[in-house]
Amino acid sequence: MRARVLALLLCWPFALLATPDRAEDIDPIAVGTPLPDVQVQTIEGASIGAREALAGMPTVMVFFRGGWCPYCNRQLAELRLIQDDLAALGYRLVAVSPDRPESLREGLNKTPVDYRLLSDAAARLIRALGIAFRVDDATIEQYKGYGIDLEAASGHDHHLLPVPTVLLVDTGGVIRYRYSNADYKVRMDPDALLSVAASLRGEQATTNDQ
Repeated sequence: MRARVLALLLCWPFALLATPDRAEDIDPIAVGTPLPDVQVQTIEGASIGAREALAGMPTVMVFFRGGWCPYCNRQLAELRLIQDDLAALGYRLVAVSPDRPESLREGLNKTPVDYRLLSDAAARLIRALGIAFRVDDATIEQYKGYGIDLEAASGHDHHLLPVPTVLLVDTGGVIRYRYSNADYKVRMDPDALLSVAASLRGEQATTNDQ
């Protein structure tokens, strides 16, 4: 798996050839793998490494399709309700989207949040994680009929979206848990997320005490 991630990063211009055309066919990197340290952008448009964005803290990373997606907006709002509980467990909360920074800022008008939002407009991170898929031309046209323009949202013509995913990453930048569901209407239950987060923190505390 590490070799596959490295190949994606080294062969970036050609990585689209390996991106599946269906959400059901993604091949995520394994739990226990370091988070790929590729460049993303802050909501202000500054470039930052994915691991740097975690600031050395245990982090819940949520990958969503974009501010145009009502299921994503509902998820972002639900995450805000458990943000304090995650913080009490020692986690920071970060949400990542293919939306360009400008689109993310516009999305805050519909779904205000005060946790960190990051732009993966070039789809580097979602491809390195193996959770990206290419939206087919028919769906692109169907989305346009709904007033959704993926190219305008991301500023790119790659037509890539992430399968909605939740990662729990430890202080060393290692992925300790992953939830992905190819059905974009189904998101991880907030209470289940809190339960997993608490369990992982408990395991870490036990390890540190040994």
